[in-house]
Amino acid sequence: MILCHAALQAASAVDASTLDNKVLIGYQGWFACPQDGTGWSHWSRGVPSAETLSIDLYPDLREFSPDELCAVPGMTIGDKPAYLFSSRIPRTVSRHFRWMQEYGLDGVLVQRFVGDIRRRRADGDVVLQNIMAAAKESGRTFAIEYDISGGNPETFAQTLKDDWMYLVDELKVTAHPNYQRHNGKPLVSVWGMGLNDGNNHPPTDPQVARDLIQWFRSGAAPKYRVTYMGGTPARWRTGTADARPDTAWAEVYAMMDVLQPWNVGRYGTLEAVDRWKEDILIPDGKLLTSHHQIYMPVIFPGFSWHNLRRTAKENQIPRLRGEFLWRQAYNARMAGARVLKIAMFDEVNEGTAIFKAASHRRDAPDQGYWLTLDADGAELPSDWYLRLAGEITRMFHGDIQPDSRLPSNPGPGAVRNEHFPLRPRF
Repeated sequence: MILCHAALQAASAVDASTLDNKVLIGYQGWFACPQDGTGWSHWSRGVPSAETLSIDLYPDLREFSPDELCAVPGMTIGDKPAYLFSSRIPRTVSRHFRWMQEYGLDGVLVQRFVGDIRRRRADGDVVLQNIMAAAKESGRTFAIEYDISGGNPETFAQTLKDDWMYLVDELKVTAHPNYQRHNGKPLVSVWGMGLNDGNNHPPTDPQVARDLIQWFRSGAAPKYRVTYMGGTPARWRTGTADARPDTAWAEVYAMMDVLQPWNVGRYGTLEAVDRWKEDILIPDGKLLTSHHQIYMPVIFPGFSWHNLRRTAKENQIPRLRGEFLWRQAYNARMAGARVLKIAMFDEVNEGTAIFKAASHRRDAPDQGYWLTLDADGAELPSDWYLRLAGEITRMFHGDIQPDSRLPSNPGPGAVRNEHFPLRPRF
């Protein structure tokens, strides 16, 4: 039985040797609870309450075991205590990756913030090690995605180089059988260079960016060299709006093996999604194809960060029962994209999470504002977006033909009862 299980695991494992036809999902893994010695990290500003919450989506925790749950003081769901989870618990990360396996998802881009590297390393990189174990167990792939938000312009580049060498030498990430590779090299993403927002995303000097990319691709010792993915502004090609206008940045983008433009929040309706395809996706893809680069559009299910930024509108970009996510995926595929990123797996702070989340307002804590999956007038199971992500992955794998219509019953384990009918109730 053990040999049979191992054979099944191997057969279902994702091919980590190529990025071709992959759909990868951003994974924050930054949640913690007081018992971890770190407070309510990313759940709230201090002890969670209606006034201090910094998340809009409430996770569905019904499958979690008691030792994974953190009771939230003063918060209830009906007459029962409310709970949250910690990414530092191996079983919880394993559960997330098991969901990815069950729903047919390929793997994740692990978010690694430049300003948080020192603390993570001092702490033994607990969450990353949980991810490495879970990826091996589930057969999913993973790759490092550095986020340079708030980085020191003078030191961020060296910080990334030093950390990558540490990850290779000490944590042995590239020796992991499920580390995502492409063209014979491990994949590394650096997100944020070129964004036109002052010094929040360094560098302002495109030569610094060129030097960093050159080091990762060919300047470092061979064991540290990578296939380089750049998380770029959405308007990288035109140098307008969110992109730095200096024309020298075009040379920076031309050095990248993979471009992953950040589209989150750049449109908010189905009509705008379709315009984005014509105005951005198609010309972006044509240019990158002519340069023999890989185009990786970013799609997102919706957006809401009212609790994180109290002046922001509730349910700022509605999910439209999954139509919004599906249309983006379909348009990307029809525009010629062969790889895709979904933002994000567990990002409940900005309301883009696709993992299991509260279906109804009654399923979330009584206290505070919560965005639940019934916000747009449909009865949806908590795993609806995992199921849609699975269908999107099948579309990019070529297992199903692209179809502009939202699947009526996507993914495995279709739910059939009076609460969750096969088709959302519009």
